Amino acid sequence: MDKTKRTKTFQNTTIPWDWEVKHFENIADIDKKSLKSNTPKDYEFDYISLSDVDSNDFKVETTKQVFANAPSRARRVVSKGDILMSTVRPNLQGFTFIENNVSNLIASTGFAVISAREVINSYLFQYLFSSAIKRQFHQLLVGSNYPAINSSDVKNLKIPLPPLPEQKAIAQVLSTWDTAIQKTEALLAQKELRKKWLMQQLLTGKKRLKGFDAKWREVRLSDLFERVVRKNIEGNTNVITISAQRGFVRQTDFFNKRVASETLDNYFLVKRGEFCYNKSYSNGYPWGATKRLNDFEKAVVTTLYICFKIKSISEVSGDYFEQFFGANLLDKGLTQIAHEGGRAHGLLNVTPSDFFSLKIKIPLFKEQTAIAQVLQAADKEIELINARTAQLREQKKGLMEELLTGKKRMKIDNNKS
Repeated sequence: MDKTKRTKTFQNTTIPWDWEVKHFENIADIDKKSLKSNTPKDYEFDYISLSDVDSNDFKVETTKQVFANAPSRARRVVSKGDILMSTVRPNLQGFTFIENNVSNLIASTGFAVISAREVINSYLFQYLFSSAIKRQFHQLLVGSNYPAINSSDVKNLKIPLPPLPEQKAIAQVLSTWDTAIQKTEALLAQKELRKKWLMQQLLTGKKRLKGFDAKWREVRLSDLFERVVRKNIEGNTNVITISAQRGFVRQTDFFNKRVASETLDNYFLVKRGEFCYNKSYSNGYPWGATKRLNDFEKAVVTTLYICFKIKSISEVSGDYFEQFFGANLLDKGLTQIAHEGGRAHGLLNVTPSDFFSLKIKIPLFKEQTAIAQVLQAADKEIELINARTAQLREQKKGLMEELLTGKKRMKIDNNKS
């Protein structure tokens, strides 16, 4: 039988018979390059510590250090082709591949520096994102409050290895998806910046759309909206929470448990199209967040929220004000009336009367509608790019499951140099 058709077991799955399983210590050097204690005191280098890593994307940032003043943990030398692995929180299981030439780059002991020897380094890097390596990481974790992996234990991780030409081919395929993902993420960032610029320009009147020149009028929120205080006498159990980043979210989805009272009669019942202001500050929303209920016909919210609805739908566009509130354009006024309350979790002391007394400048209804349409078109662009990015990530995930386990084999042209 062709040996490539036979299989063996690794991590409760099958891999091709001709693949080898090796420990990291057999295919790479780990933390072998270090600064010596007798390094000249005036030696200057780029230093990367855990605080210099973006927890969302593991982007390496560095600070300039001089050896005489450097932290005692600044020791590990990083070179082109190395893999940098975070072994402690907050970036546990974060990895980055040093693709470009670097000089005088030193990492703290919060990282393991992996220098491939008998493996294609880009293949090893891709394998670090596999489900099999995650299971191994879990087994190596130490500590309960602040879980970490001892750098010395990295050598015990195992990896199944196809022949070198196949490693290279697999790495090239997966890196093609990485490039596509990076391009869509860059486009997404560009579109999000453009949307923010449009919001700041159009929602403040700094930039006017063609055909509109009527003067904007100053009004109070109470001129446009009326407070919603209807109690939940119908027994609705759809309890929702305002997330600054996600909008209205079912409380069980947001907290992974129910935190509302058993009796919901005294909660506010809000209807689709109505707004609620959450007085708690959060990342990106220092003065709270105001959101419109779009995804549910009716929902129940805590009475700590200030809820309200449009008085006249022929004069006030809900689409416009959803964008207006999303741009944090109430913040300037809120800074004048909001004070941190005695409650926990950063709840701000904003009374309904002060909230509705806030003054804003708005255009006429037709211009509100036109502005909302432009901004919604920008949202649609962002939504489509987000969907494309998610699709690419799922495609890569599927490829990893196929290629890194040998379920799908790469065709190698042995005559190709």
